[in-house]
Amino acid sequence: MRKGLVFVAPLLIALGIIGLMASPCALAKAEVIKIGINAPMTGDIPKVGEGSKYAARMWLNDIEANGGLEVGGVKHPVELVIEDNESKAESAVKVNTKMITEDEVLVIVGPQSSKQAVPAGGVANNYETPMISPWSTNPDTTKDRPFVFRGCFLDPFQGPVVANFITNEFGYTKAAVLYDVASDYPKGLAEFFKQAWEKLHGKGSVVAYESFTTKDADFSSQLSKIIRSGAEVLFTPQYYNEVALIVQQAKELGWQNPIVGSDSWGSAETVELCGEACYGLFFSTHYAAAGATGKTKAFIERYKEKYGYVPDDVAALTWDSLGIVETAIQKCGKITGKVEKDRNCIRDAMAKVEQYDGITGQMTFTEEGDPIKCAVIVKISDQGEYEFYKSVCP
Repeated sequence: MRKGLVFVAPLLIALGIIGLMASPCALAKAEVIKIGINAPMTGDIPKVGEGSKYAARMWLNDIEANGGLEVGGVKHPVELVIEDNESKAESAVKVNTKMITEDEVLVIVGPQSSKQAVPAGGVANNYETPMISPWSTNPDTTKDRPFVFRGCFLDPFQGPVVANFITNEFGYTKAAVLYDVASDYPKGLAEFFKQAWEKLHGKGSVVAYESFTTKDADFSSQLSKIIRSGAEVLFTPQYYNEVALIVQQAKELGWQNPIVGSDSWGSAETVELCGEACYGLFFSTHYAAAGATGKTKAFIERYKEKYGYVPDDVAALTWDSLGIVETAIQKCGKITGKVEKDRNCIRDAMAKVEQYDGITGQMTFTEEGDPIKCAVIVKISDQGEYEFYKSVCP
């Protein structure tokens, strides 16, 4: 009996080893795919970071429900490395550096704001780590940076969109601009709007071009000059925390004409802070929640049920950006576990994503990593909802 047992045990062990060697799990190790999320969780625009984080977690829930991200027949566990850039350029640079050199992420989603995305993009490109900014519309984010991509349209497109919309909608010929001179996004978009407006209406048709500095809260001096200038419309490409102050102070000073914004108005906080003062105003953006259909509607309903409010454009763009990343990783065909090799593979695959059908619309990509996609003009309704008004395509 003992001899039989001694014989059988090694045989079972041998058969077990053969079985393990033959199994797919043993043949290919499922390396962990680390994806960095560089977002402003604190600072001036924390709602932007919150929307990014929530959308990323929803995306990860779907990946986990499927047993991982399948690449070349192997399902890999995915880990999100979420870091706070504090809405500061220097912090965004530190976050990217840490995630690349210490956390060894394969790809970074974010930063969102151009003020952080432009310098952070330089870090990603220098370390040859693919990065996609969901929300940065400044051209410098991707310019001469083959490892940096974006999920939104650019300001050279958005500026003329707004200028044409105001001209066609209201018939105005004299405009004013109020912008933050210390922030890349509003400064750049203000310049593109001014160029487009003067191309339509002639030099000097921007009758007031006023600026302020980040964290300023009193705009009475600039707004008084704008009112005296005879401007028929005010364009202000500012973030939600500033929009409310600008609109309310303008109306207190007697401004009765339209105030038009840009995609930085898209946060739900804009209406919450601004209230009825913003009702009836227009802004350009990436998608409209009210009246959405199909998978866009499904995303909105799921997000609202989970987090208690309608997702803003940053959340939707983060969802699309992660979808683009997922597509690129799968096109890579294999995750080797060698960080530099996998990063280059993902970068090359992202560069070859010619068309992507996202919840913010269909997009095709240029060689620079920029999507060609439509803009949406949104009207803030009397109920404070962001209603689709019209679509403007390239």
